Amino acid sequence: MKWVIQHIKQLVNTRTNSIVLRGAELSKLPIIDNAFLVVENGIIQAYGAMHELSAEHLDGAGVIDAAGASVLPCWCDSHTHLVFAASREDEFVHKINGLTYAEIAAKGGGILNSARKIALANEEELYVQAMTRLQELMKLGTGAIEIKSGYGLNTANELKMLRVIKRIKETAPIPVKASFLGAHTFPLEFKENHDGYINQIIQEMLPAISQEQLADYIDVFCEEGFFSVAETQRICEAGIAHGLKPKIHANQLHASGGVELGVQLGAISVDHLETMNAAAIQALSNSTTIGTMLPTAAFFLRMPYQPARELIRANAALAIASDYNPGSSPSGNMNFVVALSCIQMKLLPEEAINAATINGAFAMELEKEVGSITIGKRANLIFTYPIPSLAYMPYSFGTNLIDKVMINGRFI
Repeated sequence: MKWVIQHIKQLVNTRTNSIVLRGAELSKLPIIDNAFLVVENGIIQAYGAMHELSAEHLDGAGVIDAAGASVLPCWCDSHTHLVFAASREDEFVHKINGLTYAEIAAKGGGILNSARKIALANEEELYVQAMTRLQELMKLGTGAIEIKSGYGLNTANELKMLRVIKRIKETAPIPVKASFLGAHTFPLEFKENHDGYINQIIQEMLPAISQEQLADYIDVFCEEGFFSVAETQRICEAGIAHGLKPKIHANQLHASGGVELGVQLGAISVDHLETMNAAAIQALSNSTTIGTMLPTAAFFLRMPYQPARELIRANAALAIASDYNPGSSPSGNMNFVVALSCIQMKLLPEEAINAATINGAFAMELEKEVGSITIGKRANLIFTYPIPSLAYMPYSFGTNLIDKVMINGRFI
């Protein structure tokens, strides 16, 4: 089916070519005022100003009147833990009472809590729960997503999670990428035997994952009290040998060296970045590795926010993502991620939108499919209610400004 969408107030992020944005380029957001957009068979075919709309564009097409809506590419959420078995609001109360993330983890909470619940759930239960969450996120404008394992912490349960993610990949209408995060924490039985668990990851999990083609990326939580830089390197190199590209949870709680290692390994992204020092910022400067900032985790854990302006001045390529998970960021609402990035990290609205769309797509290697209004890309689009300007979106952070979402050329 062919559709012409006309009378768009602002058509946002129109790009002929997709390039990763860094430094001053991140603030450049191409917009066409009073625009039209042609979608055929779920793919963007043409766009332009309304005065350029021709009979050829309209030939054989249905017409949709945007009625003054602004239209953006859907959000590209490049860091989530969408597959989990239960929420953890009890730990939320512990945090209110003063316990830290590390103290909760030391008491058997945190990741280990989710691991116990994953062990009790079957694949069908996990799939239904995750797909329900994904459908909610799509209605909030998410049009591409990455999902990590990491609550299994043994071979059987990590494979169970990854099989669920693979099923989501095969059935979801949006692009989905899978990351193997077996190195999320050490199971209790391996707390004093790190080599034992790392050997299980390398000798048991990775061969099985490779055989079933269950993951695109390998991820490691490189952090004090979790996986050291040397352990992270060993695991990532083993994953690379099995065809998995590295991503690293880096510098969330401490300046761990994870950023520098990620750049050294050619990681697709290093994610979190709450605790950055000069060496980490310098490592990302002009690097091909994308720094993915997760402000809602900092918000929920009451931690310092990522030094976005310093990273932009250093010419780093930046994305923002939700870190949706039951422990430290129990929301996948990318609209709030964009708003928080502006309010707390001082990103300009244009920078936040670019970081959540085209750079987020690059952080999942999906830049040829999504992330901008570009001919040949999927028509995964956000239609806002009439708004006075794009800056109104992060400014009015508590209001749902999304009227409709189009996925593959169809409204959902």
